[in-house]
Amino acid sequence: MATDRTRTAILNAAERLYAERGFSDVTLRDIVGEAGVNLAAVNYHFGSKDELIAELYVTRSIATNRIRLAELKAAEDAGGGRAPIEAVVRALVGPTLRGCLGPATENTTIARFMIRASIESVPPIRKIRNREISHLRRFAQAMKRSLPDAADVDIYWGLHFALAMAHQTIRDSERLNKLSEGACDLGDVEGVIERVVTAAALALTAGSPSSYKAPARAATARGRPTARD
Repeated sequence: MATDRTRTAILNAAERLYAERGFSDVTLRDIVGEAGVNLAAVNYHFGSKDELIAELYVTRSIATNRIRLAELKAAEDAGGGRAPIEAVVRALVGPTLRGCLGPATENTTIARFMIRASIESVPPIRKIRNREISHLRRFAQAMKRSLPDAADVDIYWGLHFALAMAHQTIRDSERLNKLSEGACDLGDVEGVIERVVTAAALALTAGSPSSYKAPARAATARGRPTARD
């Protein structure tokens, strides 16, 4: 149908432009010019620029989350309902890292759009990220099955840190490359994934930090006692 073709043309044009120039520098007029449609078509199909961005992000996120959950299910099925914590973390971060890093994908429109979404985090994307957490709850539940003795709060922190490592690697890959003078091979995507998995698994299995006691503060000029006193 013509309306479906128009809608697809708008989505494709918007994704290309956002990937190339970012969200703030692209206007609806830029998008309709790229798509070869009129402004009324954007309003008819999406209502606003924010709704257009939201639909693009949701579409790409759903695809990634399907892969994540399929990998999680396969890992748990192989383990009789409980996967090793490393396998759970790998299913969580692997699809995202594979989708954005490596010579085969990093220059694709989809990858560059998702990298922009991670870096710029515009309001419609922030709203979706804060609202759509059901798939993360499933990973938290899988982590609890992997580590039944771990406190819930440690599971949530561990999941959060695993995601943070993956997203930070995507956002600042160029800086890491410069800092390491190329020693950190971001083209070895599976190697990157294993580093994130290893760090996250170590954190999750190290035990709760609740028993940690901060060292006593040194004396101040006001004469408060020190640890030596």
